[in-house]
Amino acid sequence: MTVATLFALALALQQASAQTPAAWKGVDSALGRSGTLQGETYRVGFPRNDLHVTVGAVAVRPALALGSWVAFKQTKDSLAMLMGDLVLLESEVGPVVDALQRGGIDQTALHNHLVGETPHVMYVHISGRGRAVALATTVRDALARTGTPPAAPAPASPPAFGLDTAQVAQIVGAHGRVNGGVYQIGVPRGAPVTVDSMEIPPAMGVATAINIQPTGTTSAATTGDFVLIASEVNPVLRALRANGIQVTALHSHMLNESPRLLFMHFWGEGDALRLARGLRAALDEVNIKRN
Repeated sequence: MTVATLFALALALQQASAQTPAAWKGVDSALGRSGTLQGETYRVGFPRNDLHVTVGAVAVRPALALGSWVAFKQTKDSLAMLMGDLVLLESEVGPVVDALQRGGIDQTALHNHLVGETPHVMYVHISGRGRAVALATTVRDALARTGTPPAAPAPASPPAFGLDTAQVAQIVGAHGRVNGGVYQIGVPRGAPVTVDSMEIPPAMGVATAINIQPTGTTSAATTGDFVLIASEVNPVLRALRANGIQVTALHSHMLNESPRLLFMHFWGEGDALRLARGLRAALDEVNIKRN
């Protein structure tokens, strides 16, 4: 067996070992909580349960629009790529950015996602390369400058979810899961996305995110973001507006991605099935991965 073959075999074994939850225990320890392995992505959430944010009469659940997260992907050079999105009060932005910069994690965007919320929240998107535990330690230090609470134990029994998720999934054309009282759907794009020539898995923030929170027996609030190339922006905007869904932001989340992506955030309230039909009309304008 040649040296090149042995090296390739060792690399393959190393990459395979990264695809197990045990491989990320050091990250869990650094962050003070565990995540979930989604394909080749290890994703950790930080719900802002400390915030009490409202949009009009809707009390926003953390899973609807207040969930900080980071995602890790092992790369071929034994390092890790990190991407994430941190939900912050205005007063937290400066201290968090300073802590991230000290630890070598870059900021790739800072902006709103919602409109008319109280209190006002900001979203800082981040990216980094390095040892996974070192990256996680920097994220922990940054979040220590916020009111982000420690990980909470899972409830003994999840709260009842009043909407017919099967019907919503059928209309939208994609299945999701209930998390924290919110029905969450992720829809990957139909073509790969790369950053610095590395493919970015959908779970690292390049899938269209649709979140639906019940507000009554048949009503809901929905928010999230469509991940679009430039030619899709205005068709999606028109489809959302034609169905009574507000566009709340249009911007980038990354710096060096290919193709160039734009993220369109939205907010809608009313009959849950009518909202689902509006979201489906918008998805029909996007190159998405079909089931």
